[in-house]
Amino acid sequence: MVDTSWTIHGREFVNCNCSYGCPCQFNALPTHGHCQAVAGMQVDQGHHGEAKLDGLKFVGIFRWPGAIHEGKGEAAVVIDERATQPQRDALLRILSGQDTEPGATVFNVFASTLEKLHEPLFASIDFSSDITARRGHLVVKGVTERHGEPILNPVTGGEHRVRIDMVSGFEYTLAEIGRGWTKTSHPIKFELSDSYAQFAEIHLCQSGIVR
Repeated sequence: MVDTSWTIHGREFVNCNCSYGCPCQFNALPTHGHCQAVAGMQVDQGHHGEAKLDGLKFVGIFRWPGAIHEGKGEAAVVIDERATQPQRDALLRILSGQDTEPGATVFNVFASTLEKLHEPLFASIDFSSDITARRGHLVVKGVTERHGEPILNPVTGGEHRVRIDMVSGFEYTLAEIGRGWTKTSHPIKFELSDSYAQFAEIHLCQSGIVR
């Protein structure tokens, strides 16, 4: 049952440990048999009930010992320190999969696969995602640093552009694909190098993607 309606419309930049194509996007097993990922998002317009979420940012750090759907995952969430208490509460409810129809959003699906969720962090988030240019960066001091850029043609050195069109997904409808580098140090520690990155417009509500 959904107690409160909400919507988030903004941009994301995600980097995981899979190869450029990320088999997970096609319901295949992850490249290396396990999954590590960092997702950053900025809400351009949004609300949860009466709480406006415009301009706020958040970060999710994830690790699964196998494929995501096999569970036993670990996650940490960083919320924009500028958020008021009602805004913090609202974002935490959304990101933990609450106030959402079962399986309707990436937040709800991921939450169902976690066995360990660290206490939320509230910090300054330096984030950008230029979707068309396939470039982005994310810095949360003492927590994570990363950047993303286009895939390069191995022969010409030119920028290679490829997209994933997700017809019936729960996160995005169209994602630009690039590559990224990430280092996380707290509370989950790992490093990613020259691996899958996606840049996408996000428009979600309690019932899933807003089309």
